[in-house]
Amino acid sequence: MTMTLLLIALVAGAASAVMFASIASGAVLSLLLFYLAPLPLMVVGLSWGPLVALIGAVAACIGIGVFFSFSYIAAFGLTVGMPAWWLARQALLGRPAPQTSAELPADVAKAQAEAQSPGAIEWYPVGRLVLWAAVFAVLTTASALFTLGSDEASITATLKQGLTRIMGIRADSPVSPETDRVLDALVGVAPAAGAAIALLTLTINLWLAGKIAATSGRLQRPWPVLRMFDLPPMTLAALSLAIALAFMGGLLGIIAQIVTAALMGAYALVGFATLHVVTMALKGRMLWLSSVYAGVLVFGWPIVLMIALGLTDAILGLRQRYLRRQSVPTIHS
Repeated sequence: MTMTLLLIALVAGAASAVMFASIASGAVLSLLLFYLAPLPLMVVGLSWGPLVALIGAVAACIGIGVFFSFSYIAAFGLTVGMPAWWLARQALLGRPAPQTSAELPADVAKAQAEAQSPGAIEWYPVGRLVLWAAVFAVLTTASALFTLGSDEASITATLKQGLTRIMGIRADSPVSPETDRVLDALVGVAPAAGAAIALLTLTINLWLAGKIAATSGRLQRPWPVLRMFDLPPMTLAALSLAIALAFMGGLLGIIAQIVTAALMGAYALVGFATLHVVTMALKGRMLWLSSVYAGVLVFGWPIVLMIALGLTDAILGLRQRYLRRQSVPTIHS
């Protein structure tokens, strides 16, 4: 490795470590920086290779241990360093492209035709990258919960104490039944919400890193057609099992809820991809898409519709059915 690449790795690691540690300041902006901490490592991983990202992640872990606390090394490594390196590594994997003959939109067909030229590469599927992001979301959320306790009762009690402090309720102050019910509800959804946020954070960071690398001309793979990505078929079976186990209660039930939330988040992304396909022939398409995205950001609950759309596509193949029946113009995602 040249000194230039080493310097790039160290700068990316330093930026990622500072962004991660900024959460200790308590400022509002620090929360955004904290969530974007994987971005510098992903950018260098997609631009200069996963080895550069790995060196940056190791350097960041060492820096955090020296300048802050050794207890933060594991937290940074599991939530930022390892996912950033691994996702960048997987994204750059490729193999000789097989021949296909599916009926696809013009831009997708063109991309496949180019991929089927001699020596062409089939790159690691986007759906598997999303599934890896879900795996890391489960690992990071479950690991965070295990720092609170080793069983359901201790985890729940510690979460409730933390939410009580966040809400400004003193430990020795009486709590009304209504407030107590709200706290219990928040404690119940906190693990699942944490997994969903972790998945969203990783996927947005990977998308941003890809865009930055592509804009700079250093992205080491072609930009994928995101609206056509699929999750592996066994994902639906894993989700069904997780939903069943979530009703068992106890620590296993909590872990199952985390897995369910992460996989449902992945299917929500499939739902958005499906929406991009089935609206391709609509007039005012951008208005429709903007309204849906705005509704999800403002109200939150429309994400349930995206999950349902993603699951329906996984079962019935909505996008392929639509593309076979419609003659649509070429519109890039």
